[in-house]
Amino acid sequence: MLKGAESAEIDRAIRTVAAGDAVLSRSVAEHVLGRADAWPSGQLSGLTPREREVLDLIAQGLGNATIAARLHLSPKTVGNHISAIFTKLGISSRAEAIVRARDAGLGVTRP
Repeated sequence: MLKGAESAEIDRAIRTVAAGDAVLSRSVAEHVLGRADAWPSGQLSGLTPREREVLDLIAQGLGNATIAARLHLSPKTVGNHISAIFTKLGISSRAEAIVRARDAGLGVTRP
C-alpha cells in the first residue's frame, strides 16, 4: 500500500491480507508488470550481443582477465560490461549472473 491510500482501500487491503492474499496498489502492480515485460522472449533479451557474450563467458567460469584476453578487450571494459549486465538483469552478484545465464542456456563450454 502507498501512504496516500484511501481508508476504504486500506480496509479492503487489511481484509484481503487477513484472508491470506496479497495486495498491490495499481502503481506498484504496473511497475512490477513493466519489469516483467522487459523479458518478453527470454530473460536476457535486454542485453547487447557483447553483454551476452561476456555473460556466456562468466557462466563458463572465466574470470575478468581471461574474458578480456579472449575478447581482446581491456579488463576495465569487461568490468563495465559486467556492471551493465548486473544493472539490466537486476542482480548484484556473479553467482546470480551465472544462474540467470545458465537458465537461459548460456555457459555451455564449446570446443
